[in-house]
Formats: sequence, C-alpha cells, structure tokens
Amino acid sequence: MNNINRIAIVGAGVAGIALAILASQQGCQVSLYERDSQVSSIGAGVTLWPNAMFVLQKMGLEEEIKRVGGKPRFMRQFDQAGVQQGEFDIEAVNLLSGFPSVTILRRDLMNTLAKALNGLGVEIHFGHSMTARDIDGLKQDFDLVVGADGRMNSVVRQTLYEEEVSPRYQGFINIVGISQLEEGVFDNAIHDFRGPGERFGIVPVKAGLCFWAGAWSAHLDKERPLFAWSAEMHQRFMNWPDSVQKVLKSYDQATLNRIFVHDLDPLPYWHQDNVLIIGDAAHAPLPTSGQGACQALEDSWHLARLLEAHAELDSVLTGFYQQRIAKTSAAQTVGRQLAQRIFGDHSERKSSTSGITAEQLSQFWMQGLEMK
Repeated sequence: MNNINRIAIVGAGVAGIALAILASQQGCQVSLYERDSQVSSIGAGVTLWPNAMFVLQKMGLEEEIKRVGGKPRFMRQFDQAGVQQGEFDIEAVNLLSGFPSVTILRRDLMNTLAKALNGLGVEIHFGHSMTARDIDGLKQDFDLVVGADGRMNSVVRQTLYEEEVSPRYQGFINIVGISQLEEGVFDNAIHDFRGPGERFGIVPVKAGLCFWAGAWSAHLDKERPLFAWSAEMHQRFMNWPDSVQKVLKSYDQATLNRIFVHDLDPLPYWHQDNVLIIGDAAHAPLPTSGQGACQALEDSWHLARLLEAHAELDSVLTGFYQQRIAKTSAAQTVGRQLAQRIFGDHSERKSSTSGITAEQLSQFWMQGLEMK
C-alpha cells in the first residue's frame, strides 16, 4: 500500500484551498503555494448550487456560507426590453437535491475557506510563482503534487504535456462588479437579461448587495484599458431595463474588472507520475455553465475520498480522472452551448433552463455525490 501523506498544492483558489482543508482534516501534511501576494477574489461573486453546498457541508462550512451568502428563490429571464421570458424555481431543485443554493461574493467565499484552513494550522505560502523546475523539485519532496493553478497559466498543467495546452477564447467579454442597492429590489431572484450578442446578469446576495456581469461579443484586446471597456458597457446597456441602470449607477469602482472569457477543451489525462491537476487547471468551463466553483469543490471532495482509501497512488489518480471526466466535460459542453446561443452569430432568446426539469437538473448536479 502506498501511504500518500505529504501533499503539495499549487494555487490557492477554490479548488486548492478546499483540497487543503479536506486533506488536512484527514491528517495529511499539506503545503499550499500561491503565486499572488494574497488570496484572489477576482470574479465578483459565485452561485453555489446544491452540489457545491454538499461539499461545503462535508467540510463543516455550510452554516457559515449560508450566514454570509444569499438564498435565491428563482432565476428569471428577460429580454433587453425587460419583458419576462421565463422563470426557473430554484427552491424546487434545492428540495430535490437536499441542499440549498447560495449566492455569495467571491471575496466572502475565499475568506471563509482561508479562515477554515488557517484554523487547521495550514499556512498559505504567498509569492511563490512556480516554474517547471520548481514542480520537479516538489515531485521529489512530496508524495503528491496537485496543480490547482487556474485556467489561463497553469504551470503544473504544462508540465504534463509536451505541447502547450492553450485555453480557448470563446469570443465574449465579461465586465463584472458589485453594487449596493436598497433591500428587496430583486426579490431574491437572479435576473438574466438577454439581447442578440449581449447579456446582463444580476445576482442578489443579501441586504441589497448584488454582483453582476455585463457581457457581449468582443475581439480579444488586452491592450485596451478597463475604463474604455467600462465606457462601452455603459453605452451598450444604457437603454436596458431600470434594474440594469440601478446597478450601473451604484457599483463600487474598486470591484470592476474585465474578463476575456476562456475555457478548455476536455483533456485526455490529468496526471503523470505523482503530479495531478484539478479545478480550472484541468477542466475550466465557461461562466455560462454556472459550475466553475461547484466542480472545483467536487474535485476536492472526490480526490480527498480517494486519498482516504489509502490505495496505490496511480490507482487514486486514474480513478479520480475516471470519476470526474464525464461530469466536468458535460459542464463544459453546457456552458459552450449556452454561450453560443447568446453570443453566436445566430443568437436565440431561449431560457438557460429551456427544456430542463428540476428533476433533471438535480440529478445532474448531484451525480456522483453519495450521501456517506
């Protein structure tokens, strides 16, 4: 039997910190390395669907997440004139799944995870920008090296492949931010406004706080400054419904960010020797999937369970890929299909849940999450 006890994790995002917590709770010795000087909160906010809350309950964090987050009851879709096109009952899915859905600012999610990790006595080593040589060194010093270092520039992922694995730009930009409004404006409902090639989503959290994203088809131009993208956003959405105007008049300028939206094609493998990639480094979906953070959390739980079984390392890593590849690939596909409907050349104004029942969505989200 191969005792996998010393684990190095590269990347202190959702997947990396969650795995560090779960592995530490099982008695593993964990070292966590992050290239930045602090835990990142890029992305404004996330919706944690029941599959994510399943994992957070296993980590002992469900109540804290519910305390700082919001509880959406519906997802409502509108056209650009504000005419409602559809409604999805989130509470019905929650009931079928056995877990709530929670909206939360990314900074609050990351702070909650980081606080839990600190409580376990695990320190995050900030300012460690890894190279391939560094990964080779970690391979010698640890039983397992896990790359959770993101979709765009994963050094660990690149050590697994001779040819460069490049994320694919999907042709649209997200401008994200956080706004503070009067309480009750959105009635605990996620608002999704769509026009041809454009989308504006507003996600309430609590006490009038919300995060949002304005998105449209755009050429990849990293040289153009944020203020220019922001000005274009205001111009594009200036005649959209009042709720869009309210968030655009009240956002915190410091939270504004622009994201050129990339994802990954499904990869044929995620490990070599004692090196493994998880989360966005392995299977980054588009934000239109709604499953980025959720699948990262699932990765951490599945891997921790396999490690707890004390099997041979290659069996653990091969089994992890076999357990996860179908579901993560499905999330990637769903994200691309919805993005194509909204931002493609022949945009269709269809609900993101068109044709999907609460039962089907619950079954997909909770697939593979045994209640043990």
